[in-house]
Amino acid sequence: MKTYHLTVYSKKGESLLNETIEAKDDQEAKMVGTKQLEEQDYHETTHRLVSPDGRLLLFHR
Repeated sequence: MKTYHLTVYSKKGESLLNETIEAKDDQEAKMVGTKQLEEQDYHETTHRLVSPDGRLLLFHR
């Protein structure tokens, strides 16, 4: 399992959510991250999901 980081920011730049996601690959991490964003109603808020090697997998501004 790999560790991914999901972060959500307010328009003022404050961190609203800072979670780690354990997933076997990038595709699974994207699915889990998207689900968390939708469940917490952050899917339209500025967010990013970063892989263990620093690649940006999800981003919304």
